[in-house]
Amino acid sequence: MTGTTGAETDSGTGAEQALRPHAEDAFADELKALAAADDRPRPARWNLSPWAVATYLLGGTLPDGTVVTPKYVGPRRIVEVAVTTLATDRALLLLGVPGTAKTWVSEHLAAAISGDSTLLVQGTAGTPEEAIRYGWNYAQLLTNGPSRDALVPSPVMRAMAEGRLARIEELTRIPADVQDSLITILSEKTLPIPELGAETQAVRGFNLIATANDRDRGVNDLSSALRRRFNTVVLPLPASAEDEIDIVSRRVDQLGRGLDLPAAPEGATEIRRVVTVFRELRGGVTEDGRTKLKSPSGTLSTAEAISVVTNGLALAAHFGDGVLRAGDVAAGILGAVVRDPAADRLIWHEYLETVVRERDGWKDFYRACREVSA
Repeated sequence: MTGTTGAETDSGTGAEQALRPHAEDAFADELKALAAADDRPRPARWNLSPWAVATYLLGGTLPDGTVVTPKYVGPRRIVEVAVTTLATDRALLLLGVPGTAKTWVSEHLAAAISGDSTLLVQGTAGTPEEAIRYGWNYAQLLTNGPSRDALVPSPVMRAMAEGRLARIEELTRIPADVQDSLITILSEKTLPIPELGAETQAVRGFNLIATANDRDRGVNDLSSALRRRFNTVVLPLPASAEDEIDIVSRRVDQLGRGLDLPAAPEGATEIRRVVTVFRELRGGVTEDGRTKLKSPSGTLSTAEAISVVTNGLALAAHFGDGVLRAGDVAAGILGAVVRDPAADRLIWHEYLETVVRERDGWKDFYRACREVSA
């Protein structure tokens, strides 16, 4: 969930110019060093061994001294199970509440294993079956009839033919009948093309990573037949405040350098405060366990904490002295906490008066939050 960028150049228009480079571009040096040092068995068409993929996600130091930055901060076993699943014939479903790095982990798994994280289907309520199976170039279809040249392969179909990983974001947002078009793909490893009397068979190396939101249960629940085709790995929220602070600091540092913002360590105090506020309101209790709190309607995820701090850094850089202060994050916190103007505002006001106001060393934070909340 964290890391640093080292984007490659592609004739002046590649990853170096991108606002957010793909993982395989941003971390190309690390992937290259891992491949060179990796002497363990690799599944068919994998760029790295399962051990090296896990090292890429969790971080470590290679024998030649290369430091691999952690992309995900969490239990090692979760990453090991996810990587191992992709080496079998079972697809991987990453499940969790918003902000638990499901998309981030999915992208980095595809980058490390296939060297390509772009074979992606974004799930929405309007995602058609063609996005998972295939579509047609209608100009060619009308001119020449059904043919391979007129067929437009989906990212999943391309992954099957090339032996790569495909990714489906927000699987439970996709209508149930469209979801079920995956059953034959995942069970039979083939995609029929009845219009041509043909099929595309998956070659070794193909697999699929899907993500789903815990809070979307009941939107378009997976059928039992489809769920059996997945091994589900639940990504938890950070276990400790220190873990979450580390995640936020690393990710903000990466984003900030891409936007020419001040270094995050200059605002370490405010990062700790943002994380503390989010964890306490999310958990319904203060960090010392002494005071019960009401939780607002929002998720207050780690991803939202990253957004609040990044926005605060931008304020500090463009309208302050470059150092992240309480006034720079106060408005962002208010926007994250108060989603329901009536109920959440009361919860936030009560938290400010009963917890923040009495906390040693938080007077400036209290004043800044009161000012934007007025």
